[in-house]
Amino acid sequence: MYHRDRSPCSALAVSRSVERPRAAVLLLHGGHEYGTSAPGAWNLPAARMVPFERAVRRATKEHDVLIGRVRYRCRGWNGGRADAAHDAERALHELARVAGDVPTVLVGHSMGARAALRAAGGAHVRGVVGLAPWCPPEDSVRHLDGRHVVLLHGDRDRVTDPKASADFLARARAAGADASFVEMRGSGHAMLRRSAAWHELTTSAVTGLLGLTPLSSPFTGEGRLLSGA
Repeated sequence: MYHRDRSPCSALAVSRSVERPRAAVLLLHGGHEYGTSAPGAWNLPAARMVPFERAVRRATKEHDVLIGRVRYRCRGWNGGRADAAHDAERALHELARVAGDVPTVLVGHSMGARAALRAAGGAHVRGVVGLAPWCPPEDSVRHLDGRHVVLLHGDRDRVTDPKASADFLARARAAGADASFVEMRGSGHAMLRRSAAWHELTTSAVTGLLGLTPLSSPFTGEGRLLSGA
C-alpha cells in the first residue's frame, strides 16, 4: 500500500492509495489571479472540491484508482510565472513515480482547471474535466491534440466567463482534441446550485474517460456543443 506523502515539498497529496493502481484521478482546486503566499490548511477553493472528491471516490470504489490532489506553493497564478501549472506538472511527475504509467484524468476548478489544461500534455493524461474553468484566449491548445477535454460552466458565472470556455473548446477541437462543453443553466462559479448535477456529470466524465464505464452521451460526438444539462 502506498503511503500519503505529507512532505511540504511535494506537489502531490495522495488521498486514496491502492496497491496496484490501474488509473489515477488528480484534483486541482481554484485560487486567485495573483498571490504568492501559500494556501492555508483550509481554504474555500479547496473546500469546493471536497464534494467532488467524495463523488469520484464513490464512483471508482470498485476499481483500483488512485486519487490525489495538487498541492500549490502559491495561492495565485501570478502572470507569466504560471505557478499553479508548474505545480500540476510536478504533481504529475510525482504521480508517475508512485503509480507508474497509468491513465490519468485531471479534474480542476477555476484556476485549477486552467492548470489542468496547461498540464494536459503529460504523457499519461487521458483527459481533463474543467469546472467553471479560467480560459484566457492567450492559452495554447496545441498540446491538447488527442486528449479529451470536457468543460462544465454555469451560465450565471460572474467570476470566469462561460463564453471564453466555449471559445477555448472550439480552438481545442480545431487542434485535434475530443472536446465537449456543457452549460450548467442557473448555476454560478461556486457550483452550489444544481450541485448534484455537477457531481454526477463530473464523475460520469471521469469514469468514462478512464474506460471504467461507457462514455455518456453529453461527452460523445465530436464537435458537439451541449447546453441545458
